[in-house]
Amino acid sequence: AVAAAAVLGGGLLLAAWRWLRPAARPGAGSGASMRGKTVIITGANSGLGRAVAAELLRMKARVIMGCRDRARAERAASEIRAELGEREAAEGGGELVVRQLDLASLSSVRDFCRQVLQEEPRLDVLINNAGIFQCPYMKTEDGFEMQFGVNHLGHFLLTNLLLGLLKNSAPSRIVVVSSKLYKYGEINFEDLNSEISYNKSFCYSRSKLANILFARELARRLEGTGVTVNSLHPGIVRTNLGRHVNIPLLAKPLFNLVSWAFFKTPLEGAQTSIYLASSPEVEGVSGKYFGDCKEEELLPKAMDDLVARKLWDISEVMVGLLK
Repeated sequence: AVAAAAVLGGGLLLAAWRWLRPAARPGAGSGASMRGKTVIITGANSGLGRAVAAELLRMKARVIMGCRDRARAERAASEIRAELGEREAAEGGGELVVRQLDLASLSSVRDFCRQVLQEEPRLDVLINNAGIFQCPYMKTEDGFEMQFGVNHLGHFLLTNLLLGLLKNSAPSRIVVVSSKLYKYGEINFEDLNSEISYNKSFCYSRSKLANILFARELARRLEGTGVTVNSLHPGIVRTNLGRHVNIPLLAKPLFNLVSWAFFKTPLEGAQTSIYLASSPEVEGVSGKYFGDCKEEELLPKAMDDLVARKLWDISEVMVGLLK
């Protein structure tokens, strides 16, 4: 009885916290118009990516959803269009397009970019959003450790292949979704593929640190081109990203309650991506790191330009941009 009362009381407290906590500040650009602008979002069929796609479509952007599972992406696109409603759809200006993109396959990335370059006259925003989180050890089609391969290398190749179109469309923006968990990662150049040792949590953090170092080095290389690059952390969000995390059956009800009370919704977590993609406030801002629509400080290891340049050089070879 005491245990039941404690659980019930805790649940009521969590519920009160959930309903009384202040809502996340909307992105300052979320009311802006994106009419006439084309945006690519990777992993746009669920979670953060889906929320960003829906909001940018509402802002009249042409949104290209780059997704591994085309059938799931088509379903998500249909749902988003239905949620938008007939009135907003009738006003026109926005468009939702589904394209197949598997970041675990360099050939798929190249095919996707080839189609984009053939069909799209401009690209105003690229949002590198897709990711995989703490999966068991596995490799991509090209033999890379999955988290490093998808979260970093796939996006590295994608961005580089689309740089010409982004430059021709300037002013344009690149948005890189990272994570606060970068703080626990290290770039081990002796074992980037985790063949000597593998820890799924460490490897996720390493891939997110790589995202930030990539964005920093890319921003340096793009100075004066009109293309800006910024990275962000969305906070802790209730998405299916944690599908590889094993939670004991008896603990799941408590976990679900805690996540409902304390984690952000996908729309709340998407606000910083929307802000960096659309807000006039960050026009011309590049090489920075954001959270909750505000610039944040990075640890020194995420600002190490020597490591960032070395990671860039090695990544170019790994994805075949350099022989």
